[in-house]
Formats: sequence, structure tokens, C-alpha cells
Amino acid sequence: MSEPDAPRPAARRPRLGVLISFSGDGGVERMVTQLCAEFVGHVEVDLLALKIRGGHAQRIPPQVNLMPLRARHAWTSVGEIARYLRQARPDALLVAKDRAGRAALAARRRAGVSVPVFIRLGTHLSTALSRKDALSRWLRTRPMRRRYPEAEGVIAVSEGVRQDVISITGIAPQRVHVIRNPVITAQLATQAAAPVPHAWLADKAMPVIMGMGRLTQQKDFATLLRAFAVLHARQPARLIVLGEGPRPEDRQRHEALAQSLGVAAQVLWPGFQSNPYAWLSRADLFVLSSAWEGSPNALTEALALGVPCVSTDCPSGPAEILDHGRYGPLVAVADHEALATAMRHTLRSPLPAAVLRQAVAEYRADLSARRYLAVMGLLDDAAK
Repeated sequence: MSEPDAPRPAARRPRLGVLISFSGDGGVERMVTQLCAEFVGHVEVDLLALKIRGGHAQRIPPQVNLMPLRARHAWTSVGEIARYLRQARPDALLVAKDRAGRAALAARRRAGVSVPVFIRLGTHLSTALSRKDALSRWLRTRPMRRRYPEAEGVIAVSEGVRQDVISITGIAPQRVHVIRNPVITAQLATQAAAPVPHAWLADKAMPVIMGMGRLTQQKDFATLLRAFAVLHARQPARLIVLGEGPRPEDRQRHEALAQSLGVAAQVLWPGFQSNPYAWLSRADLFVLSSAWEGSPNALTEALALGVPCVSTDCPSGPAEILDHGRYGPLVAVADHEALATAMRHTLRSPLPAAVLRQAVAEYRADLSARRYLAVMGLLDDAAK
């Protein structure tokens, strides 16, 4: 009688390092957290955290090996990252944001290892820097041009960001990949179905318009307030803006503008919400008024929830998400009159919710994560 075959040893799961600074409640932190939640189904994940602040850090899945770093800034973390690379030898390192990406490349040189480094970029940097002087722009972009060719790849959240990265860094186009953000999670519908969070969303005597994001210059809520004032003069409506600014005076400045426009009683500022989808799903219209973006998650989420949308045609992302106006009007940045007209038209003639949801099918979290892993060589193309 022949001996039974010995059991085969289990194949080693690939190991992925992820480096990020949890410095607040921004979109980058949320997207990386959602990616990690999907990654753990395929690979072992080490999450190297420069800081652990904000609500998104509390959502890190327990299957992720959280490794808080002592360093508080990217450039003081090089030694710790190098030590991790030498000891853990992950199969790849994914880094969120530019400075952390350059620190990771420096750490790899110091460690003397060949771990592939991929940098995720989520904003249209040229536009973000356009208000800076020439020296400031050069100091910001020159290191990228010098160091990015060392990276195995750059992952851009939109084609607009991809083209911007290629222009700034001179990196070979075939090494810059577009992967849509992991916006649509399995929990989105459940979160959206939570109890109504405010009476305005239950009382549909007048439409509710929603904006969402940090109260910063980038989001340009001043233009949204001015557009809302024009709209409200023609038809009754209410506006809810979810989010907070980095400083208390950011909220005060916006509230003062609403007061001067005569619409303060029709504008609500609930601040940061751990579940914004219970609010967003019940809005009659979502408006993105940004001066620049990378790939605006709030716009994608609104469409995924079937909410009609209007957006500025800012660089970059909205035109790609809305298919150049097919799924919602696009207007010039800072043009509050055009924004008000588009808002009024969309309230009168909204697209069907099913059409809007289909527009963002590419932004499913599971699909996004698999594409990340495939680009980094950790998942076979056939498994995508």
C-alpha cells in the first residue's frame, strides 16, 4: 500500500506595507482605510502610521497589523521605515501622498533592499500650487522630478491627476496608473438607511441642497453660498454643508458670508459627521463647488446613492465622473451665477437614480483594491 501524500504547505500570502499619516478626517485617510479593509482579503497588511488622529483611524480593520511610528513627520520617519523594510521585507510598499512617498524612497535607499515602492497621489498638484510664487512651486516639484523615477509606479486617482504627474515629474507614462477611488463600500447602503438625522431631511416642503468637505479654500464653499443665495431668491430651498475647517475661524467666516447674503436661516452647518450618508442620501441635490480636486469622493458617493449632482469643472475628476456633463452639469470654477442656474435646472429635471448609480460602478471598493494589488504585482491579472 502506498503512503498517503503529505499535505502541501500553505502558500505564503504576499505582504503589503502601507504608509500613511492619519492627520485628520480627510478623504485620503478614508480611502486608504477602505483599501486596507479590502486588501486583507488577499494579502497580509502592515499599516505604518505616521500619526493616528481623526475618526478614520478608528475604522482600521482588526486584521490589519497597525504599526504606529514614533516620527510625526515624513522626513523624520526615514530611519523607521528603513528598519521596517529591512526586517519585514514586504512584497511591496504603497505610500499615500507625495512627501511620504519621497521619504519611503529615501528609506529604501538607506535599507539597501529592493522592495517595490508605489506612490498614490490624489490631488491635481499644479492647480493646488497655482497661487504660489515661482520659487515655492519649484521647491515643491523639483524633488518630485528628481525622485519619482525611482518608484516602481505611481497610482493616480483620475486621468487628470495622471497627466499632471507626468507633466511635473517626467516619469514614463506607462508607470503612472489610473485606479478609481474605493468609494462604494458594501456598508454604504446600510449607512445611508440610518435614521433621518435632521428635520429638514424629513420635511420635504422645500428641496434640500447639500455640500460636503472641509471648510477650506479648495472646496470654495463661498461660491456655493453665493449660488444658493441666487437660487433661493427664485425658489425656496435649504442648504446643508457637512464638514469642518482646520481652524474655528473657517466656520465663522462662512457663517458671516451666509449672514451677509441673507440666507443664514436657510443654511445648516452640522460639522463633521461620522455617517454623512444618512444626510447625503436624503438630499435633493448635491453640489461640488471646488476650485481643484483629484477625484472628488463626495461627488462619487452622491451619484452612488442616486442623488442628482452639479459640479464645477475643476481640475481634476468631476468631468471624468460626470462624463463631461452626461450625468450632471459642469460649470466654470467660481461662477456662482452659472452654478445657481445649473442647480435650478437639475432640481427641476433630475436624472433617474438608477442612471446615476450606474455612472460610478467603477468606484466599487472591492474592484479598486484588486486593481491596486494587480498593479503592484500582488494579484494575478486573472484574479481581477
